[in-house]
Amino acid sequence: MAPNRTRSGLVTAVAIGLKYRLGYDDSLDVVAVHGIGGLTGLLLAGLFATTGVNAHGANGLFYGGGLDQLWRQAVAALATIAYSAILTFVIAWIIHKTVGLRVSAEAEWDGIDEAEHAESAYESGALTGRQGAGITAQLARPEEAARPPAAVAARQS
Repeated sequence: MAPNRTRSGLVTAVAIGLKYRLGYDDSLDVVAVHGIGGLTGLLLAGLFATTGVNAHGANGLFYGGGLDQLWRQAVAALATIAYSAILTFVIAWIIHKTVGLRVSAEAEWDGIDEAEHAESAYESGALTGRQGAGITAQLARPEEAARPPAAVAARQS
């Protein structure tokens, strides 16, 4: 089974890199690590399974078992994807109808830790002498970005 873990790891690394090229938001790499890596490992078991490792199992395609084990692995993968998608939709729908799926734009801008708990999980001000981290500290809030700077506003009055 070690070759399967290696192959799944390589596919996972490629999937993490692909995330940046496709531009989707997955800050914890859940899709790449658990989704793509798990799916790859599941399907590779249909190719590399051998009764030499599990006498009560079946041989995969590369060990003379034909397509039977690969087909079973593919059906299991599709069933898992369908079950997860349906249950996720139901849970998201319930949350949407009760407390809502999104926080306010202001809470999103300030940070949900600050809005929900009145504290920050990562306080870089103590190290840098300024509030915020990275580029976020240099950006204006959306409503402030639309206003002209004070010097421009003074000239206009």
